[in-house]
Amino acid sequence: MLKNLTVTEFIEELASDSAAPGGGSIAALSAAQTAGLFAMVCELTVANKKYADAKEEMEGYIPELKEYEKFFIDAIDHDANSFNGVMAAFKMPKETAEEKAARSAAIQKEYKNAANVPFTTGIQAMELLKYAEPLIVRGNQNAITDVGAGLHCLRAAVVVAFYNVKINLGSIKDEAYVAEKRREMDEALKDLDSKISACIAKVEAALE
Repeated sequence: MLKNLTVTEFIEELASDSAAPGGGSIAALSAAQTAGLFAMVCELTVANKKYADAKEEMEGYIPELKEYEKFFIDAIDHDANSFNGVMAAFKMPKETAEEKAARSAAIQKEYKNAANVPFTTGIQAMELLKYAEPLIVRGNQNAITDVGAGLHCLRAAVVVAFYNVKINLGSIKDEAYVAEKRREMDEALKDLDSKISACIAKVEAALE
């Protein structure tokens, strides 16, 4: 599995002539990095007596962030596997009318799956936003740039995940499904931009 590769092995696989892993897996990895960075800031806050008032709050965040981290690490492989499903559907026999119909239905099903996986990654990544402001305001200030780094990884995770949704939508014939996914992504991106911009402004203000 991709998630079990070393960093060097993963990058080499990414750089190969195989279409997967690709952007969707990178989106999941970016979200996992955000969860990891946020968890680290929590740990550094808990370990510092200066932030005793925030200790209980930060201790509560740690297991939640670890669950997100696991979800996104698993999503690295889920995304690659969803693309492989599309490729497998295209290889189905198409000699008879029945085979052509079955193949066409399978291709549409797999394209939807290939869109749903990164869509879920992007929407779940946005859940991490709820930790950003508490970490900026009450977390260990020596690690505030790590919160900022996590926010930039988070923005990349959502935008890239949605890129991978959009490329698959172009091959899906279900117009209602396509319209709904586009609407949901547009709303999510507007929310993302406003919230991340506000949080990053606070990080940068703390560094002045």
